[in-house]
This record gives sequence, C-alpha cells and structure tokens, in this order.
Amino acid sequence: MWCTSCALAVEGVLSHRKGIESISVHYPTATLWVKGAAEAISLDTLAPGVKRLGYRLTELEAGADAHARLEQESRYLSLRLLVGAVFGMWTMLASLLIYAGALPNPTIEWVVAWVSGAFSIPVVTFAGWPFYRAGLRTLRAKRPGMDVLVTLGVWSAVVVSFGLLWRGSAEVYFDTAVMLIVLLLGGRLVETLCRHRGLKALDVLPQPKGEALVWEGAKWQVKPLAEVLPSARVMLTPGELIALDGILEEAAWVDTASLTGESTPRHFPKGEPIYAGCRLLGSDDVSMTVTHALGDRRLDRLRDQMRHYQTQKGELQKLADRFAAWLSPVALILGLATLPVGLLLGLGLEDAAVRALSVLVVACPCAVGLAVPLASLAGSGRLLNQGIALRDPAALETLARVKTIALDKTGTLTQGEPVLVNWVGREGVTEQAVKATLYQVAANSPHPLAQALKRWAGSDPTYVPRQAPLIEEVPGQGVHLHLPEHGDIWLGSQRFLSSQGIELPEYETDTSLAASEVVLADALGWLGSFYLEDTPYEDAASSIQSLQADYWVVMLSGDRPSAVEAVAERLGLAPNACFAERSPEAKARLVQGLPGPTMFVGDGVNDTLGLVAADTGAAPFNASDAAREGAAAHLLKPGISSLVEGLATAQATRRVMLQNLTLSAVYNTLALGLVIVMAIPPLVAVLAMVASSLSVTLNAARLAWRD
Repeated sequence: MWCTSCALAVEGVLSHRKGIESISVHYPTATLWVKGAAEAISLDTLAPGVKRLGYRLTELEAGADAHARLEQESRYLSLRLLVGAVFGMWTMLASLLIYAGALPNPTIEWVVAWVSGAFSIPVVTFAGWPFYRAGLRTLRAKRPGMDVLVTLGVWSAVVVSFGLLWRGSAEVYFDTAVMLIVLLLGGRLVETLCRHRGLKALDVLPQPKGEALVWEGAKWQVKPLAEVLPSARVMLTPGELIALDGILEEAAWVDTASLTGESTPRHFPKGEPIYAGCRLLGSDDVSMTVTHALGDRRLDRLRDQMRHYQTQKGELQKLADRFAAWLSPVALILGLATLPVGLLLGLGLEDAAVRALSVLVVACPCAVGLAVPLASLAGSGRLLNQGIALRDPAALETLARVKTIALDKTGTLTQGEPVLVNWVGREGVTEQAVKATLYQVAANSPHPLAQALKRWAGSDPTYVPRQAPLIEEVPGQGVHLHLPEHGDIWLGSQRFLSSQGIELPEYETDTSLAASEVVLADALGWLGSFYLEDTPYEDAASSIQSLQADYWVVMLSGDRPSAVEAVAERLGLAPNACFAERSPEAKARLVQGLPGPTMFVGDGVNDTLGLVAADTGAAPFNASDAAREGAAAHLLKPGISSLVEGLATAQATRRVMLQNLTLSAVYNTLALGLVIVMAIPPLVAVLAMVASSLSVTLNAARLAWRD
C-alpha cells in the first residue's frame, strides 16, 4: 500500500459486504484485520474485491517476508527519489534563474523555461507514477484521498505551465510539480523506514534455528521444525536456543534472558514447562517432550498478538481516519471550485488557476493520516523492547490514562514458589548431614514445600540406597520414610510429627508469621525445623515505590492475612491498600469499585474475572493460559519492573498522538482557510504541506529512536 488513503479505500470496498461485522486496514503494517462469518471473511472471498482495486491480498506474511517487503519498498522509493532529485535539480535551477532575473532578455527566459519543463518530464512521469496509481485506486473505491489531490496538483501545475509557455510567458510552475513529488517521495521514504523500525521491534523476540534433533525410528534424526509435532521427543543441545515449547524430561539450568530479560539463569526441574527462545546451559544434552509445534509456540503467539494489536485502531486513530475521510473530498471540491469562483470575482485565468493549484496542494491530508498510526507503531514497538506485548488495540491509549493499579500477590509480586528463609537444627548436627537426610525424604514427596526443601538440600552423591524405601504419606500433612540401612525419617507439620509420637523441643526464630514451618525427624528424634516463604521478586519493592509516586497501588490476594501483611510490609504497601482472602468474584468487584481507569495484573485462573473487570489487564510472565487470554498486555519478564517503564512509554505515546493529531488538524484547517482568502504561491504551499507531514513523522520517530 502507498498511503493511508489506500487503507481507507480497501476498508471502503470490503466494509459493506454481507457477513462482515468489523474491518480494519492498518497502513504501517499493510495488514487487514476482519471479523465476521467464516464464509464472508475467507481469503478466497475477500481477495477478488481487493484485486479489483489493484492490490494483492495474501495470508499473513512471516516476519522475514515483511522485512523483505519493506526493504523492497525502500529501494522502490529510493530509485524514484533519485530520479526526482537529479532531474528536479535542473528544473529548480532553471526556475531560480528566471525568478532571480539573472537572464539577459525575455527570449532566453522563455527558452530556459522550456528547458525547465523538459527536465521535469522524468520527474512527473516516472517518479510521480505511484501517486497517480494510488489516486486512481482510491477513486475506484469512491474514497478519494490525498493522492487524488497530489495528482491534480502536479498535472494542474504542468498544464498551467505549458499553457503559459504557449502564450509566450516564462512564469511557469514546473518547479511546483517537481518539488511536490520529490518532497513527498522523501516523506514516504522516511515513513517506510519508521515502519521498518517498528516491525524490527518484533525481533526483540529471539528466533531459534529451523531444525531439531528428534527421536524417531529408534534413533535421533534431524528434522525441520515444521515437521516436529506435539508429543515428539527432541534433544536439546547446551548453548543453543530452544526451538520449541515442551516439558523437560531431566532437570537443567536454563538462561531465559533472550526471552524474558532475566539476567540470572534459572533451574528448571524435571517436568517443568519450557519455552522456545530460552537457552540451555551446562555441558550435557537434555531431552524434552514437545507440547507446542511451530506456529503455536509462545513466541509465535506473542508475535501474532503483537501484530494483531498493530492492525487494529484505537479511538485516536479512528478519530484521525474520520477527519481524513471528509477532509480530502472537501479539499477536492474547494480546489475545483476555486477556479470558477476566482473568475467570477474578476481574477484573471492565470491567477485563478494558480489559486486553485495552491488549494489542491496545501490540502493534502498526509499529516492527518500519519498522525496516530506511526506514533502507535513506534510506541508499541518500544513497549515490546521494554518487555510488554500488547494484544488489545485500545490498551496503549488506556494504559496512558490509568489511575489505579491492582496487583495480585502470588505469582505477580512474589515468585509463586516457596523458598527457605531460615532453619534451626539439633545440636551437634552439621548442615551437610541435615541436607543429606532431608534430600532422601523430600525427594519422595510431591508437596511444593517438600520440593522446595529438596532444591535447597541438593542431591547427596554419596548416598545410594540398597533397597527401595518404604513410603507412607499423609496428604497435606507429611511423609514417613523407612530405609533399611538408615532407619525411619519423618518430614511434615508439627501436628503430623506429634501424631507419630515425636517430641518437639521449644526454640525461637526470627521468622515472620507468614512463613510455613516444616519439621524433620529421624530415629533419634527431632532433627530440624525449616521455614519457607513465597518471597517477592527482587524488583517488586522498588517497582511499587516508583508506581506509588503516580498511581494508587493496591494488592488483592486470596491468601491468608498473615502472608499478605508480611509481603505488604516488605514492599512498602499500606495495610489499607491490601485485601486478603478475596475470592475471584470479590477481586472483580473490588477492581470495579476502584477509581478508574483501572489496571489489574494477575497470573492465575482465579484472576481472570479481575482482568476482565479492569479497564485493562496484564498477565505476568508465568501466567496461566486463562489469564493470558483475559489480559490485554503480557509481561515478558518476571516481576513488574517492566510496568514502570511501560506506563511511562504509554503516556509519552499518547502525548505524541495528541500532538500529531492536533498539529495536523490545525495545519489543514488553517491552511485551507488561508489559501482561499489570499494568494499563496504553489511552491510555498508544497513546502508547508510537506513540512507538516515530516513534522508528525519525526515526532513519532522520537518514540522509537529515544534511549
């Protein structure tokens, strides 16, 4: 597509078709988003209508294809701009000699004026061809846009100039036609580079290699990713990006920085889900069972959601489209009416024609069409670089107006898994001995607290059981393990060990009331007590402090009050801003009662109602699928630090949108009024129109290019 008028033309042709509920054509990404009955929105149904306008509609292109398309567009524009600049330079030089009165007599001026016209022919024909083609397409769609105005302006300048030459006058306007084309081509090239930069924001998501080592036919075989299906078993090589989503068959250390920005590698136990884009560490290969094939990976879904967002339009973009939709026809009518009205008012034919030419040129709504989409594209790309992917077209504008932020506790502010914060042991027993005994019993319990203690204890390489242990577990209370060569070991709550006849001593710790206690005992009695907490992310306290400077921040949780109070004290949240033991329905009611616009951040199935109830919802990095579906934004990094920068970026983006929209609307309204009541040289009108377009483009580019 050539411009925003092209997008409006395609929308106009398709929007009135039966079965289509809503449609949006996004010029910066050249993408069509359509909703409606299946048969009405199929590619085979829509493509012929688009083809009649002169465009080609295909399936959504891959990221690499989009890069290639924009590079091709850049070369296409650069070639025409080069032709326009080389030949236009001589046209402008000839016109300058005439305007400056540097030629000795009128005859030579007339000859130089013909030379000016001759050098303008390649510019008007070859360099200006894309404008004429786009203008014809928008006329077919009955949506005349800026390209119709450009076409009329260029050829009016050429026709008036040849008419003046025919009458023997050297006061020609070939320079106006050339300047209009060259400057607009330069603006188009800047727009294309900005669009290319916005698309490259998606490259912040890593791209693994295109093949995998798959277990098939009783041996490992290399297969293309496209042929690897869910449930297949693949081998992961240390140092390489993981290519597919899956479940680890062995414990491993994984670097998630390329996908999440987390600087510290994480330990993934056996059975833990892992995502494409992470990097396996260590020296040994690890096998994995594939859960999501190519095209359905988390990386793919994030890219699709980002492009889905880019395609749709927020309220400011819809306002800009409505303004541009009526501005072009009004300007066209005013331009065509200026000539006869000027003649009726007593102006000469030349003066009336020049006045009409100036109206056509100055009214081009380029800036209006570009005001919002380029700012939106730059802002959303910057958000993705900061770790926030948007999937709702209105989310960017809503984020900029948020007043209250409600945060879930577990999995959002805290890491969602217990961590040992303190322990006490029997006198005379070393930590190594405690860890060795603890690992033996914790490894035989699936309870989250037991698994956390197992991770702390680590493996005991010196211990190899001679016989299988006898295990007796009371769900939710504890586990009793009998090893023939070691004796009995108990692990569980105080209540469980007391029921087993084990006497517990009195001891004091400095652990908070939110900690969960787990007791360990052996045949000799009490061996140790361990205290575990769901600890906040490292950046949680600093992020909360930064957010509280501009927003009202509250915490909603279904956890017990003591746990909520302990986390609130660590993070610096006031007691009256924390709500414990809240059901999903209660969370939603609380969110609806908060001062709006509101934002809710939650990761679990129990948070889905709150995500829907808020004006905009965000799902943390480790959120459930249900939470991701209900959220308008996805955080790509653990913790909430990305929210601090993201909200600031959303505000900056909305400011740029409003600045661009106001600037372009004021320019077009004032320029049209001014050029009608007084004579403005066509060349000045060209410079004013191009300056307005470049101003909104460069203003939007500030978002993408700022540090």
